[in-house]
Amino acid sequence: SAGSHPGARMNPFRWSFRSQFLLGFVACASLIGYALYVQFAQQLMPCPFCIFQRICFAVLGLVFLFGALHSPRAAGTRKAWGLAGLAAAAAGMGYAGRHAWVQLHPPELPSCGPGLNFMIEQHSWLGAARQVLMATGDCSNIDWQFLGLTMPMWSLVWFIGLAIWALQAAFRRRNTHRFHR
Repeated sequence: SAGSHPGARMNPFRWSFRSQFLLGFVACASLIGYALYVQFAQQLMPCPFCIFQRICFAVLGLVFLFGALHSPRAAGTRKAWGLAGLAAAAAGMGYAGRHAWVQLHPPELPSCGPGLNFMIEQHSWLGAARQVLMATGDCSNIDWQFLGLTMPMWSLVWFIGLAIWALQAAFRRRNTHRFHR
């Protein structure tokens, strides 16, 4: 059984649903933290697509957190949490994929759709939220790369990986015995 093998505790694919979903939450929180670091410490301003990707990471992180806190025993409920994670990740994949496409095929006039700045100016939000959500960057600019991939490309990789992680955690066959021998 999974619990009797000493290496099982070190293998995250054998962890409990709660632990796997908590790891997903930590990954999402870390990615958002890095995005804020790049914005405020390195002065790399986000574009509207960047903001929507952050929102998708936040929603996905909340799905992971609430799923972990709920930690359902019923397989059907775990699967529902996994599908909720897939939905949030799929939205992020859409934004990240479109953003990467815009970077690879930049338009003649810099634009990434309806300006988030306009939407922010039309609503009275708290000053801190306004600063975090202020999107002043051009979506077609490539200001950051790591191993040849741009930030939205890495976001796409992370959304795909986190979607697979959520589904694996939710649909993995679990040991149904209450007591391990």
